[in-house]
Amino acid sequence: MPIELGFCVRLLTLARDLRRRKSRERQSLFVAEGVRSVEELLSSSVNILGVLTAPQLKDAPRGTELLQLLAERNVIITPVNDAEFRSAAETESPQGILAVAEIPTYSLETLATSTEFRILLLDGLQDPGNVGTILRTAAAFAFNATIALPGTVDIWNAKVVRSAMGSLFRHPAFHDTAENVFTFLAAHGAETWGADTTGRPTGDHAIPDRLALVVGNEGAGLSSYVRNRVDRLVSIDISKSVESLNVAVATGIFLYQLRK
Repeated sequence: MPIELGFCVRLLTLARDLRRRKSRERQSLFVAEGVRSVEELLSSSVNILGVLTAPQLKDAPRGTELLQLLAERNVIITPVNDAEFRSAAETESPQGILAVAEIPTYSLETLATSTEFRILLLDGLQDPGNVGTILRTAAAFAFNATIALPGTVDIWNAKVVRSAMGSLFRHPAFHDTAENVFTFLAAHGAETWGADTTGRPTGDHAIPDRLALVVGNEGAGLSSYVRNRVDRLVSIDISKSVESLNVAVATGIFLYQLRK
């Protein structure tokens, strides 16, 4: 479709601005980088404002096919030079494509509260790669939603989006306060379990129909506010020769054990 020059300039400026969390939150927009991320975005219902491309895209696997698909969907494509693209990209070796899209709107009020649900809470997780992997796993095991509590990295950070491998475009995920979330869970009769090495193995407990699992910060664990409000602490039964697991690995095991 015809490209209006003013929009091209604005899209590049916008993509640069969206590197900042405050800008993403203010404008309810995010950036998806790389061929795989844009492919997943196209196959979802998320609205795409436009796409920036750089010359190296033609050398990326599936790059040419993706350009053709974008054109068929009437997505505005803005070609820029390598220097301009790198000013907006966050990857060290960008593939030459990024999309600017609207953040899906989810909240506690939009959650379906059926007789059985599973919700994952992230309490102060700060590594984007871990959070992206966890979001992908929560979607794989059909958790109803993932909620990021204060102190957690922005789930629409470009690195989180990339490592989530498209899961963020379909799996309900959003930020909220611990106070709001615990009030919601109490109102819907849900139990809240906190992942902690001092807890008892999940197999020792009957799994309730309505359950929220909280996983804590990679180094510090659960915050004191959350620890004082969970109904019980649970753990994974691992060899005594190993002190702990990576939080994304441990969360994956919990999610598998607690899946519906």
